Formats: sequence, C-alpha cells, structure tokens
Amino acid sequence: MTGLSVPSWGGVAASLLLIALTAAVAYRQRLHLTRELITASLRAGAQLAAVGVLLLVIFAHTGLPGAFGWVTIMILLAGQVAGRRGTGLPRARWAATLGVAVGSLVTLATLLGLGIISTQARVVVPIGGMIVSGAMQAAGVALRRLREDAQQARPAIEARLCLGLPARDAFLPHQRSALRTALLPAIDSTKVVGLISLPGAMTGLILAGVDPLTAIRYQIVVMYMLLAATALAALTAARLVEHALFDHAHRLIPLPEPH
Repeated sequence: MTGLSVPSWGGVAASLLLIALTAAVAYRQRLHLTRELITASLRAGAQLAAVGVLLLVIFAHTGLPGAFGWVTIMILLAGQVAGRRGTGLPRARWAATLGVAVGSLVTLATLLGLGIISTQARVVVPIGGMIVSGAMQAAGVALRRLREDAQQARPAIEARLCLGLPARDAFLPHQRSALRTALLPAIDSTKVVGLISLPGAMTGLILAGVDPLTAIRYQIVVMYMLLAATALAALTAARLVEHALFDHAHRLIPLPEPH
C-alpha cells in the first residue's frame, strides 16, 4: 500500500495545540470542564500508547487466542461502563455485561464463521473493538432509559398490573421505548453514512492507500455488524433487567431515588 502518511511522535505532540485551544474555550466560557478535558486527553494518549505496545505483543506472539482474550477483556470492561448507566436497576452491570457479550460474540462469530473477515489477530482485535463499543453504547442507553421509565412511569406500570396484566405486558411499552432509543443512533448513522461523514474504517483504509470501492465494501460490513451488535446487546440487557424489576408475584420492586 502506498500514499500512507503517518504523523510522527512530534506531530502527535504538536496536535496538543488543539487540546489547548479546546481547553481555552472551555475556560473562557466558564464551563468547568477544563481540568476534565485535559485529564481525559492525556489519559487517552497514555491508554492508546499502552494498548499499542500490548497489541504488538499479541500480534507477534499470541495470535488468535490472544486476540480473543483481548476481546473478552474489552467485553468485561464495556459491561461495567454500560452498567453504570443503569445505576439503581437491579443487576444492572450483570445485565449490561451479558448484553454486550451476546451482541459482540454472536456478531463476531457470524463474521468469522461466514468467512466475511479474516481470522488473523490484527483483524479480529480492531473489528471486535468496534463491535464491543457499539454494543456497549446501546446497552448503556437502553438501561438508562429503562431506569428512567421504571421510576417516572411507576404509577402507569402498577395500574396495568392492577388490571391483571402480567409483568412483561405491563412493562412492554417502556421496554420498546428503551430499545427504540438505543437503536436510533445506529440507524441514523447508517442512513447518512457516506453522505455526511466518511466513517472510521473507510477513512482508515483510504488513508492507507486502499481503493475507495474496496474500502466501501469493508465499511458496509462494519455498518451492518454494528446494527446487529447494538440490537442484540440492547435487547438482551433490557430483557434481563425487566425480569429483575419484578418479583415472583409480578410486583414492581422499589427503586432508589436518582441522585
């Protein structure tokens, strides 16, 4: 591949001027985000450098088993992050972790099983990372919406229960609303892909010198896999939390008040 121009470490350091500009805007507007912005930027750089070194080891010495091990770690971390969005819900982190795992593993297994992507570690790790990230965001949004509805719509839910509806039917409108909220960002991104923005996978391949039509084929697969992962993750997390929200008598359990 030709035409690839990678920034030097000096160029990376120079790009900190953009962070300084952003921090200056935040400070000038008194957004109280300056310290958080700088900390997040430095942390991201350190994390990416550490991951880069680790991936060198995985690609060179551990191969596919190491790649799957890394994907497993990403799933566990993503489950914890998504679970925090549902704080107050019973078993939120467990539901989020299982939701991310189902969405990620089913999608990745399909891609590998059908031969759509290569079984090389340098392919499995970045593709797995994109899948896990999408699943994490969808599970987190679904849980946050479920928590809000379980607290704010409690009278309506209990009214349906009093009318004799089982717990699943009484909560179904809110589950559907949470799933719609979780899936809409991925659907909207899919609608405008290529028209408003060139997504990361396609952009990276084009920068690496790949023919645009080849890059497009890869990006289509990426968009489809993200839709599948988000749908499976959100649905799994929502169903697990739904079961935990009701006791054996189909009564909605009390939830702590939001902070």
